[in-house]
Amino acid sequence: MNWDNIKALTFVVFKFGMAGVTAVCIDFGITWLLKEKARINKYIANSTGFTISAVANFFINKFWTFSDPNPEVLQQFLKFSIVIGFGLLINNGFLWLLHKKQGIKFYYAKILAILCTTLWNFIGNYLFTFTLQQ
Repeated sequence: MNWDNIKALTFVVFKFGMAGVTAVCIDFGITWLLKEKARINKYIANSTGFTISAVANFFINKFWTFSDPNPEVLQQFLKFSIVIGFGLLINNGFLWLLHKKQGIKFYYAKILAILCTTLWNFIGNYLFTFTLQQ
């Protein structure tokens, strides 16, 4: 890997992180509204927030992070959904483990669960969903 490839990958990782911050804001906002205001089960609220933010994140990543010109948006969205589906399982698993079993407050556990899921999401989307950038 040469220096130009390293710089390009670093910039993609930075953009992925910025897209992720946007997604986290969406995720937390929806989760909070559903859990605290609508009194919906915390894991359903978490899954809903995660899923809605993931859809927004798909479009941000496709058009901004990876600048992917592939016209097969539906096919890519299905690939993205597979990656995110496993990410949701990882996220809820860590959330349950940290909150229920370790006693960490829900929103702190959610932050840690997001951090644990981020690496999976980047690698999965970089290698599987948006393969044109390799």
